[in-house]
Amino acid sequence: MFKLKSSLNILIVALFFFATANAQNRKPKFNVIAFYTAKNDQAHISYVHEANKWFPKMAAQYHFSYDSTANWNNLNAAFLAHYQVVLFLDTRPEEPAQREAFQKYMENGGGWMGFHFSAFALTPSTFPQNWNWYHNTFLGSGEYGGNTWRPTSAILKVENRKHPATKNLPATFKAQPNEWYRWQNDLSKNPDINVLLAIDSTSFPLGTGPKQHEIWHNGYYPVVWTNKKLQDDLCKYGP
Repeated sequence: MFKLKSSLNILIVALFFFATANAQNRKPKFNVIAFYTAKNDQAHISYVHEANKWFPKMAAQYHFSYDSTANWNNLNAAFLAHYQVVLFLDTRPEEPAQREAFQKYMENGGGWMGFHFSAFALTPSTFPQNWNWYHNTFLGSGEYGGNTWRPTSAILKVENRKHPATKNLPATFKAQPNEWYRWQNDLSKNPDINVLLAIDSTSFPLGTGPKQHEIWHNGYYPVVWTNKKLQDDLCKYGP
């Protein structure tokens, strides 16, 4: 009996170490790199910190690797060659060399996800619309047009259930409080844009003001979309 228990214990320990080593040696399905700035705006800084805690957990659960960097000079061909997906967590590249590298990366089949302020552009402002390929061809949204205030929850409607990002979502669901954006261009009229999620009409009125233009009473507002011209490698998330 002692020998049997000992043998079982040894077997269990051996299987544990084998499983641990196997998990550690498992090659990630793909590699993700997130770029961020995390300066000035406290909400954006908080979001970046939360994202850099949440994505590693998802990476461990779904077997991909996740790295992040605040050095936008890493947006170059040699660095990007190690990654299949790029994230812009809060802003965008500003230097011509960085922008050129990102455009070539996407045109050569790279994957991308952008969040909220990464699509912002307003002339004149600190972030003017001075990158036509990104804002008009790639995102399709053009310049920032306005937003709701204060941050409030909204009911989102799934517009396309065939995309991997939305196929398991309910028809409508309640999103966390947010500052919802509208854009200069009508994304619904762009044949290359595939709208995945939009604000449902049951959300109106949306926003609390105090300014009346910060409260929306009607309209069509996409919040997640992809660009079919780039083989759905683009996915814009956030208001």
